[in-house]
Amino acid sequence: MAVTATPGPVRPETGPAPAASRAGAAAVTGALLLLVAALAVVDITQGTAAVGPAEVLKALTGRADPDDASVVIASRLPRAAAGLLVGAALGAAGLALQAVSRNVLASPDTLAVNAGSYLALGLAAVTGLSLPLLASSGVAFAGGLAAAAVVLGLSGLGAGTVRLVLAGTALALGLTAVTQGLLLLFPQQTEGLYQWNQGSIAQNGFDGVLQMLPVVAVGLAGLLLVARRVDALALGDDTARGLGVPVRATRVTTVVLATLLSAAAVTLAGPIGFVGLCAPALVRPLARRFHGVHRLRAGVPAAALVGAALVLGADVLLRTSVSADVSVAVPTGVVTSLVGAVFLVVMAARLRDTAGSPASDGLRIRSRAVFVVTLAVLAVALVGLTIAAVLVGDSVLLLGDVLNWARGRAGRTVSFVLDTRVPRVLAALLAGAALALAGTLVQAVTRNPLAEPSVLGVSGGGALGAVVLVTTVPVAGAWSVAGAAFAGAAVTAVVVFGLAARGGFQQNRLVLVGVGTAAGTTALISLLIVLTDPFNATKALTWLSGSTYGRTMPDVLPLAAVLAVGIGVAAVRHRELDLVSLDEDTPRLLGLHLSRGRLGFLVVGVLLTATAVAAAGTIGFVGLVAPHAARALVGRRHIRVLPVAVLLGAVLVCTADLLGRTVIAPAQLGAGLMTAVIGTPYFLYVLVRGRR
Repeated sequence: MAVTATPGPVRPETGPAPAASRAGAAAVTGALLLLVAALAVVDITQGTAAVGPAEVLKALTGRADPDDASVVIASRLPRAAAGLLVGAALGAAGLALQAVSRNVLASPDTLAVNAGSYLALGLAAVTGLSLPLLASSGVAFAGGLAAAAVVLGLSGLGAGTVRLVLAGTALALGLTAVTQGLLLLFPQQTEGLYQWNQGSIAQNGFDGVLQMLPVVAVGLAGLLLVARRVDALALGDDTARGLGVPVRATRVTTVVLATLLSAAAVTLAGPIGFVGLCAPALVRPLARRFHGVHRLRAGVPAAALVGAALVLGADVLLRTSVSADVSVAVPTGVVTSLVGAVFLVVMAARLRDTAGSPASDGLRIRSRAVFVVTLAVLAVALVGLTIAAVLVGDSVLLLGDVLNWARGRAGRTVSFVLDTRVPRVLAALLAGAALALAGTLVQAVTRNPLAEPSVLGVSGGGALGAVVLVTTVPVAGAWSVAGAAFAGAAVTAVVVFGLAARGGFQQNRLVLVGVGTAAGTTALISLLIVLTDPFNATKALTWLSGSTYGRTMPDVLPLAAVLAVGIGVAAVRHRELDLVSLDEDTPRLLGLHLSRGRLGFLVVGVLLTATAVAAAGTIGFVGLVAPHAARALVGRRHIRVLPVAVLLGAVLVCTADLLGRTVIAPAQLGAGLMTAVIGTPYFLYVLVRGRR
């Protein structure tokens, strides 16, 4: 798969004389230094305490009141210093990763470095180890480096923008799901880790900054030492080898140094999202005007300063836009994630993708007997699984207990258990079926086998709408929550599909825009939780993990009604689905109104996704795995794919829910976490198969 995109910011110097290039680079660096200094001064003067610029100046000159001096020295100066250090580390790391991979979307976020560090620190916390800051940085470095190695190994350096971002995003989802599971299972050992993951530069003294400063200095110095070799890679691997550059060693060294910088930033302030993506992109226009900045040796300081300006600017913007009390509760990383998500969407919408759809399935023809046998096996499995899910849980029941409950003759204990358990089982079954059907419709319409509701951000939009209503109107009913989820999913779908329609829905641009939108909705949900109930991280984790806990029959009814309508529409128009999934010309030659048909199927898919999110939270990858497996089993005709995919989706989510509430009982894990653990390897397998 080849994706045409602007190469990384590092290119060989041509044109102006070296002296002029050095002068231009020096001018850029000086201007950026002034900008960062101004932002740092403004940041120091902001805060909850009544300590203004005059008091800050007195504190710096040793003439301030002891209380004012304590605020400045212990809180504000360390916060500004942390912002400078974290921004510089992430900006330089992002530029190095983009240069070595020749990929404009490479960054610590898209290479899953932050997610790997998050999981590594979560595992360390679960073991009960009390690690000093430097040791924590080593743990984060190991986790981030392992994640980056997996992503780069699967996608290949320079193999294409889409493949690298999708591999990194999928791995980050899986690693984050595992970490969220640890947070839910070990709340005492991991206390504070969720808030830390939002990314905050708030510090209590200079200890952390002083310990991470040498690590960042080593990383930056290492990048400057390998700068000439990395510059040579921009000429092509063969040319670089001809110049005596060890290509593989240079790439490995650069990735290790970038990961070291990212790990230091993560250890000090948590994941500050998308700074490593935005900073190099903002340096590129400067590099086009001042050619000396093209060289990595000048680009690293420029990207570091831009990164510092982004972090400090986000902090200043936050404290200027909202009250001081609110700004304390909102992590800086949430703000940078929102800005970075918009930035990623804009960049994805501008990419010229020449490869069409990634990794599409070949045409498979299966006999009617295979279809009937597959359908029968899945139906039997679903019935058996449903019975097991109803009987097994924190207390084991018998079939006779269920029959007595259905007749209204069960005892109080049995009635209580089944009144709470049956709606959970139904929610899991119906949500799985709805998400599988939605994924089948979206993949057919876009002709993109990687398109599915959670990857496209539609599930995130539905979750955002539902969380907005739940946090603002706690007494809202099931239909109200479903309506809010549909509104959020609809708005998200309009954004994603509208931006992707310019190049055709089959283009990889659709998935990239969806990835950016999903990141934005996740940041907004975190922001909403922090603002409304900052100490109840469990509520956010439970919702985002796709839990069916506490579901009642009224919660399930909207999903059942929408699923029945969706199945009816898909069954009646299955031939139209076959035609739409072929190509652009065939449906038009047969008189089919392609745009109207696409819109109808997408509306049904969005409605199915929204009601599934309202009933069971965010459950990812079902819309990817079920349609793929269905096509592999029974071929590509939708009259066969639809029932098989629906059954597979129901089986997958019900199995995940059953395992999540029984394997580690009395503790429970959300079905969404389980499906993420299952779906992530499958998603990566699809990418690898497409590469082959």
